[in-house]
Amino acid sequence: MPLFFHRQSSLPTAPATSPSYSSKLLKPLKPHPAPVPTRASLPIIVFSLVSLFIGLAGTIFAIAAFRRPTPIPIFRCGKSDDTFRGFYSLSKSRQAGDKNGGLVDRPKLLGLVGIQTGFGSADRRAALRNTWFPSDPDGLLRLEQATGLAFRFVIGRSKDSNKMAELQKEIDKYRDFLVTDINEEYSNRPWKTLAFFKAGFQLFEADYYVKANDDIYLRPDRLATLLAKERTHPQTYIGCMKKGPVVTDPKMKWYEKSGHLIGNEYFQHAFGPIYVLSAEVVASLAIARNNSLRMFSNEDVTVGSWMLAMNVNHEDNRALCDPRCTPTSVAVWDIPKCSGLCNPAIRLKELHAMRMCSKSPTLLPDDR
Repeated sequence: MPLFFHRQSSLPTAPATSPSYSSKLLKPLKPHPAPVPTRASLPIIVFSLVSLFIGLAGTIFAIAAFRRPTPIPIFRCGKSDDTFRGFYSLSKSRQAGDKNGGLVDRPKLLGLVGIQTGFGSADRRAALRNTWFPSDPDGLLRLEQATGLAFRFVIGRSKDSNKMAELQKEIDKYRDFLVTDINEEYSNRPWKTLAFFKAGFQLFEADYYVKANDDIYLRPDRLATLLAKERTHPQTYIGCMKKGPVVTDPKMKWYEKSGHLIGNEYFQHAFGPIYVLSAEVVASLAIARNNSLRMFSNEDVTVGSWMLAMNVNHEDNRALCDPRCTPTSVAVWDIPKCSGLCNPAIRLKELHAMRMCSKSPTLLPDDR
């Protein structure tokens, strides 16, 4: 039986063109209608649209990421960040095409000056930037090049997100902070000071490391001159040295909780607003474990106790604690009335307006 057959037509047939074959006229086939989309094709359409959306989103993200500015790198020791050098490494690399921006990992300096500050001291920092402390990164770099001294505001961290957000705004604007991984509280000042020395030693190869507070008026040029003096002792501790009775009354400001370990009178140590440690001294502190060093309640007493355990030379220099501006004063603060300047946000500007404070020569005529 044939697989296909056609119904006979009543129309006359045409004569055969070949004796061996016969043909019949066929009815034209009906055209097949276009397939109607079914429910099975709907997921495919949805999948195609989603894929198209993902592809477009990926393309837009790639373009945005490519055009986004290079993030500012941070020079870091552990979790301590030097925001200034990170800023300059980016700007220099853009100019010269150098990956490191021409900045070495541990630049050599005469001194690193860490200005201890806190979250509640924004007015002091503003007053400093309007007086002797540079108000922009370029000015900070010029001061470093002129004196051999690098200056940074040293601050810890906070669990308060609002405080950290405000700090970040200030960092983005000025780039003059060294942020340590210490909870910023007054009671943590000995740990914060140690963190500064450790981070400073790892980030900078300085001859001296200077701890200063944000409530003193400083002459950077004279500080550089003081540090540049020849010294025979490689381990040096410079400051306004003092002694005095140990405060054992808990109601007093300078109460020393571990006073029984000291006795009735403090050993010789420098006033806290500003003092200097030579590189060899800081090198010893940098490798010490935090819990291996005794911490007293007061930061200046704590550092002074560490100096007793080392073979350091105590260099007493009263130019670091002058109560008024003089031709030789290096640091001015209201000793003994305050442990710094009284009302520093105002006093800093008053002192800077005095010619003797801000414009007098670095050295006396006879010392040049």
